[in-house]
Amino acid sequence: MSRVSSFPPIIDKKSCVLILGSMPGGESLRKQEYYANVKNQFWKIIYALFDISPDNSYEKRIMFLKDKGIGLWDVMETCYRKGSLDSDITKEKVNNFDSLFREFPNIKYVCFNGLKAFDTYQKKVGFNKDIIFERLESTSPANTMRFEDKLKNWMIIKTYLNS
Repeated sequence: MSRVSSFPPIIDKKSCVLILGSMPGGESLRKQEYYANVKNQFWKIIYALFDISPDNSYEKRIMFLKDKGIGLWDVMETCYRKGSLDSDITKEKVNNFDSLFREFPNIKYVCFNGLKAFDTYQKKVGFNKDIIFERLESTSPANTMRFEDKLKNWMIIKTYLNS
């Protein structure tokens, strides 16, 4: 089991929705890109919310998120894990959310990509009453729910962006 670290947040002053994963998986860590595993449906879902196909370029994907007012980060700063499964995570240390929310006060909605991110945040950070928190279905290939059902669950993000 090795110690792994998350990436810096992808966020700017326009961001009003923040999507939090747990910790990047092995392929993401290798490529230094959020959701780099081609079997993970994150990018496909994000783009499907707006009825368009995902860009191939990681840089364009990041620009797309920022343009839509969506930030991206992970709940955990570091943890120990063998492989990419959330169930193998131990000794997690969370990121500094107090500092993030002070720096980016436009964040009003936080959506968790899966149960591990939600549970860890709830236990180690706690929910701020000024922000709406929502647990979404994991986009991980380990979650075998149909794509259409995951997408329907993730549609709440569009509601938040339009409010």
